[in-house]
Amino acid sequence: MSKAEIFRALHLRRPPGEPLILPGPWDAESARVLEDAGFPALATPSAAVAASLGYADGSTPADEMFAAVARIARAVRVPVSADVEDGYVLAPRELVERLLEAGVVGCNLEDSTGGVLKDPQEQADRLAAVRSAAGDELFVNARVDTFLHGVTDAGPAIARAAAYVAAGADCVYPIGAPAAMVPLLRSGIQGPLNALAWLDGQGPSPAELGGLGATRITFGGGLRRAADAALRRTAEALVTAPGLPQSMDRPGVL
Repeated sequence: MSKAEIFRALHLRRPPGEPLILPGPWDAESARVLEDAGFPALATPSAAVAASLGYADGSTPADEMFAAVARIARAVRVPVSADVEDGYVLAPRELVERLLEAGVVGCNLEDSTGGVLKDPQEQADRLAAVRSAAGDELFVNARVDTFLHGVTDAGPAIARAAAYVAAGADCVYPIGAPAAMVPLLRSGIQGPLNALAWLDGQGPSPAELGGLGATRITFGGGLRRAADAALRRTAEALVTAPGLPQSMDRPGVL
């Protein structure tokens, strides 16, 4: 089986409570750590990659994002899916070509730009064009951003999801949906359903989200934030360690 076939198969016929866990690496080393831990596939989060490159979320130049994703995909043997935001205004065929050149087997595509929701039919048409260009070589995860933009009713999310699935999306990601709404979304959405989990104990566990109907779990930039917090604690401990020079910017200190 190809990596794309393996990745697709990981989403199929999953038992309730056993969703596919896709942690999000932000560089080659974090990808290797996650692969070594035993995860069968990975999914890059654009916000975490942006932070690792020194950009605010949503402002990474396309060339830098694709280069970063390619380094991650080259670093591991497992399949990698890439969050490429809204596709960077690339024509569908060019977007697919660049994803495949980067060595990934899937992508996230958002249905909002600059804080504004896209017209759902226009987004469905774009997804259909991506599907046509990619064939079975890419697993397309269509993000639904209604909850991010203050829409609390599940109806608009379900309607967008239906249009995106009809257009050829393999999975739907209603990011920001309250956990209590996952069963309703599950009942109204065909195919795999992606849910966002938090690592700080503020929400349901991945297994609980799976029991509510989620097919796969991602964490956004959560893993990178956890790594940053651990580094910050270590740095603060070092700075206050006995015998450590208090002025870290003096020549010869580092």
